[in-house]
Amino acid sequence: MGGAFLAAAVLARLGGRIGLPTIPLFILAGILLGPHTPGYTLLSNPHDLEMLSALGLVLLLFYLGLEFHMDDLKTGGRKMAIAGGTYLVLNVGAGLGFGFALGWGTSEALVLAGVLGISSSAIVTKILVDLGRIGNPETRPILGIIVVEDVFLALYLAALQPILSGADSLSAMLIDGGKAFGFLLLLALAARFGTKVIGKLMNTKDDELLVISFLGAAVFVAGVSEMFGVADAIGAFMVGLMLGSTTSGERILKLVHPLRDAFGAIFFFAFGLSIDPGDLLSVFWPVLAAVVVTLAMNVAAGLAAAKVYSFGAQATANIATTLVARGEFALILATMAAGAGLDKRLSPFIAGYVLLLAVLAPLAAGRSHWLAKILPGGRDKDSDKDQEQIPVSV
Repeated sequence: MGGAFLAAAVLARLGGRIGLPTIPLFILAGILLGPHTPGYTLLSNPHDLEMLSALGLVLLLFYLGLEFHMDDLKTGGRKMAIAGGTYLVLNVGAGLGFGFALGWGTSEALVLAGVLGISSSAIVTKILVDLGRIGNPETRPILGIIVVEDVFLALYLAALQPILSGADSLSAMLIDGGKAFGFLLLLALAARFGTKVIGKLMNTKDDELLVISFLGAAVFVAGVSEMFGVADAIGAFMVGLMLGSTTSGERILKLVHPLRDAFGAIFFFAFGLSIDPGDLLSVFWPVLAAVVVTLAMNVAAGLAAAKVYSFGAQATANIATTLVARGEFALILATMAAGAGLDKRLSPFIAGYVLLLAVLAPLAAGRSHWLAKILPGGRDKDSDKDQEQIPVSV
C-alpha cells in the first residue's frame, strides 16, 4: 500500500511540472507496477487493494454529495431532469446502437449502452476540484446530470443483473428492481425530511469524533446499498447529500478533503493494476470509434444543457468536456460481463475505452476554451468574458 501511494505521488509530481492532470498518471502508475507489464511488479493481485479502492470511490462520491445541496434539487429540479434525461437519451442510445453495430450480441450491446452512456462520477468530481470549477455556474447542471445518471444507474443495474445472470422469470427481475428503487426512495426521503435529526446526531465539537461519525455513516450506508442492489457509491453520495445540509456540513467538507485525495488516488491506481496493455491492441479500432461517438454525443448533450440553462459557449464547452470521462461504472460492468461469460473482447474494450477517456477528459476539460471558440456564439464578446471567469480585485 505504501508503494502504491508513493508511486502515484512521484508520477503525479513529475506530471504536474509539465501540466498533466493527476488522474491518468495515477492510472499509469498502476499499469507500470502491475502484473501485466514487464519489470518490477508491486502487486501481483489487483484484488489486494480492492477494499481500499472501494473506500476511495465511496469518499469521492461522498464529497460530491456534500457539495450538492438539497436546495439545488428544490430550485433546479425540472431543469436538472431535462438536462440529465437528454444526456442519457443521447449517450445511452448511442451506446446501444454502437453495441448492436459491433455485432457482439444482444447482452453485450446492453452492457455497452451503459459503458458508453454513463459518466464517471469519481473522475468528473476530481476534474471539477482540480480545475477549481466547483463554484462555476455550469457546475450545478454538471452535478445535476450526474445525479440523474446515478438514479438511472441504480435502475439500469437492477434490470441488467437478472439478464446477465439468467433470471428465471420477469417477476424476479421486477422484485430486484423494486428493492433497489425502494431503498433509493428511502434515502431520498431521509435526505429531504431528516436533515435536522441527522444533524443533531452528527453534531459534536470534537473533530476526531466527527470524522469517525461521518466516515462510519458513509461506509455503512454504502455497504447496505449494495445489499439492496444499489451501487455503493450512490449510497455514499446520498449520505453526503444529507450531511451537507446540516450545521456540521462545512466542517465535514474540510475534514474529508485529505481522506478523499489519498484514497481516491488508490482507486485510480487499482484501476491501472487491472489493465493488461497487450489486450488493448486487439480492440484498438472499436475503442477509437467509441471514443469519437462519445465525444460527439457529449458536445450535443452540452449544447442541449446550455440551452436549458441559457449558458454561453464557454459554459457549454465546460459541460461537454467535463462529462466525457468514463470510469468506475464501466469497470463494474466489465466485471459483470466477465462473470456472465459474455464476449471476451468486452473486458479489454472497456479497459481501453475507459483509459483513453480518463486521459482525454482532464486534458479536454482544461482546454475547453478551444472547443468554445468553434461553438455557436464562441466568438462573441460575451462568450469571451464568460471564458475568462476571473474575479477582479482592486
